[in-house]
Amino acid sequence: MIASLLVGLSLTIGQSGPPGRLGTPIVAADSVAQAPTPAPVPLPLEKPKADPPALKESGNGKTNGDAKDNGKEAEPNRGFFRTFFKTYNDEFFPKKKDGNGEEEPEAPRRSAPSPWSSPPFPGSEYQGYPLIGTPKNASLDSYAIMQGLYATPWGDCIKDSGVKVYGWVTFNGNWSNTVNSNSPASYWVKPNTFQLDQLVLRFEREADTVQTDHIDYGFRSTSMYGEDYRYTTAGGWFSQQLVNRNQLLGYDPIEQYFDLYIPWVMEGMVVRVGRWVACPDIETQLAPDNYMGSHSILFTYDTYTQTGVMVTVRPEKQWLLQIGIDCGDDMAPWYPGAEPCLFLGVRWVSQENNDAIYACLNQFDAADFRHFIQDGQPSGHDNYNYFVATWEHKFNADVHTKTEAYIMWEHDAELGGTPILGPSQSFATGGGNNPTIPGWSHAWGILNYTMFALSKNDYITFRNEFWRDETGFRSGFAGDYTSHTIGWSHNFNAFFQFRPEIGYYRNWSEPAFDLGTKRGMLMGGFDVTLRF
Repeated sequence: MIASLLVGLSLTIGQSGPPGRLGTPIVAADSVAQAPTPAPVPLPLEKPKADPPALKESGNGKTNGDAKDNGKEAEPNRGFFRTFFKTYNDEFFPKKKDGNGEEEPEAPRRSAPSPWSSPPFPGSEYQGYPLIGTPKNASLDSYAIMQGLYATPWGDCIKDSGVKVYGWVTFNGNWSNTVNSNSPASYWVKPNTFQLDQLVLRFEREADTVQTDHIDYGFRSTSMYGEDYRYTTAGGWFSQQLVNRNQLLGYDPIEQYFDLYIPWVMEGMVVRVGRWVACPDIETQLAPDNYMGSHSILFTYDTYTQTGVMVTVRPEKQWLLQIGIDCGDDMAPWYPGAEPCLFLGVRWVSQENNDAIYACLNQFDAADFRHFIQDGQPSGHDNYNYFVATWEHKFNADVHTKTEAYIMWEHDAELGGTPILGPSQSFATGGGNNPTIPGWSHAWGILNYTMFALSKNDYITFRNEFWRDETGFRSGFAGDYTSHTIGWSHNFNAFFQFRPEIGYYRNWSEPAFDLGTKRGMLMGGFDVTLRF
């Protein structure tokens, strides 16, 4: 409903076109004949300006992925379905180019140049969310749904509104030496199977934060169905699928927010209201924005989404400052465990544009585990505080590295974190509350991703981490964890991506894998993503 109202509002705003479009008055023929012929007036010629593709925001995938603007231009009134399928045909079976085409310049921006290109990488900017002064993602116009919509009689109105509709579907296949569960690794929880990771549909309008002469607005409404909902689910956002029933597949409205951009506060300010993907990680929740198909253990056990109000300001070109109030780690305002929590963030990019640091006090409150009654049963929800920082360094346009570290703490936590009231499954435990751990519990770790571009469509990733769960309050199994993974990403084109990988995961203190029966796990797998 939120998406429908926002799209309708945007279409209404966008319907006021410039003179000469629909609604131009028709002059009667005899009136033209009686009117004196005016003397010709020479008009100045203006060279038509190309609309260059904008590079994407990046970071933790809090952006729009890796597709490029492939120069498609939908034929007016050709029809949605005919154009939709033609777009795929043109992408998978492109016509041969003569080699004389000129590379278009980067879109205007009020920030440092993008440190690397996308593709092959998922994004082209240092982390930060939202970024102020970077251009809109023009490549969104190239996807099949938008090409189809532009080819309808309402194409001009949709284009003027700035609203985009797009999505993707991601499947994974994996094998491992486990029998029941790949946890505590994620997202591929069920071993030796082929599963639907994510089926995503997104409605979006990006605020123009490059211009400084008027207030602008944006919104994003993202719906996701698949296995990955188990990780992104927040209390109160259709959480009964996981908490009450422990389903393998489910639905999550993972992003539902509105942005207001005000250019006259410092060098720009964005006020965000709603539910957004948590800001500071190397990894992200949505497949096309992530460097690999699987995730680190460190990422598995931090915050996925927050709901509240966040203000981002840019005091000058190298800095972003953020402050927000949210409802707690992965909780909606109406959920029984919710309470106001503080968020603080700061982002710095070096003058030479080779380094960036993004540090966040991602949540701060009393940090007491939240106990309450849910559907007549004793239940609860995590309420940990944590500080997280990421340092990114560009060696050159083809090689960059990202290092993340955090520490989190919680008082009187439950073993294994937020309980699942539903029945235990072969791939995951359930059954209600776990034992309480008296006093303070801590978890901390460090993670590194290093990427090497092999071509304009390929890169490889090395992921290494150390993570310590001192009492088992996050994973359910205390101890020191390590993982080492290598993956390859290949973009067949702007719409289709294939990512195989292999990694070894271990708890050096006690058996933690395969529901507490194995100390280590060797897991290989792949995911494939098709955009639309």
